[in-house]
Amino acid sequence: MRRRRRKVQKAEEAEKAEKAEKAEKAEKGFWASIFEPIGDIIATFIHDALFDDPGRPGVRRFSLQARALHWTVAGLVILMGLTGLILFVPGWGAIALTGWTRIIHRICAYAFGTVLVLYFIIYPKASLALIKEAFTWKKEDIGWVKAATDYYTGGDESKMPPQGHINPGQNLWQLIIIVCGVIFFVTGAILCFGKGAVSPGVFQWSLFTHALAFIIGGCMFIVHFLLGTVHPRMSESLRSMITGKVSEEYAKSHYGKWYEEISKQQ
Repeated sequence: MRRRRRKVQKAEEAEKAEKAEKAEKAEKGFWASIFEPIGDIIATFIHDALFDDPGRPGVRRFSLQARALHWTVAGLVILMGLTGLILFVPGWGAIALTGWTRIIHRICAYAFGTVLVLYFIIYPKASLALIKEAFTWKKEDIGWVKAATDYYTGGDESKMPPQGHINPGQNLWQLIIIVCGVIFFVTGAILCFGKGAVSPGVFQWSLFTHALAFIIGGCMFIVHFLLGTVHPRMSESLRSMITGKVSEEYAKSHYGKWYEEISKQQ
């Protein structure tokens, strides 16, 4: 009985805290609540990573291995992006003359490929499911596309149709990661090992395609980062990728279809 009371009490406290947070954001206004201090984001990250209560009520959204893959890939992608960006920004090219940025870029690329291959070997079902999910699009996704602009700019939340485990925007991000990743590996291999072995035309097109994939992937990464960290309606997005959990209320409002499916399985 005591355990039940404690669980109920914890759930009630979590619900009250979430309602208070929503009320505070509503009072600030939608656009004002977007620009939360960077310190709050860092504090949330540290708190959830180090001090989160495993017994905290919530719905399991991401497994430990999925979260480990996410942060490993994120770290490597950021390093590759920064070392690659140096060549694009006027005046920064001199930094690359020492050769260290190129070495870091290549080491990260090898590590990136190794991590993905190992993950695929260890978790083939999860890997194939993610690939299938990224290339699967349904008619009902049109509803998300129609409602997205209004929803993400502070419009009526009720107009957004219920979503599955990931919404079409997140699915598009997964698709771009896969497509750009393949382009990076193919063109990167040509740029690293093909100079002199391929025609100048093939080499130049590889360089252009590599750069284009970087621009597309980089822009989507920025959108993904901002939505996951500072957007007021994605308040538990970052937490879910740290602890693996979201509150029941968040799961219902953001991923209604998925929540119904897992509720039936319990």
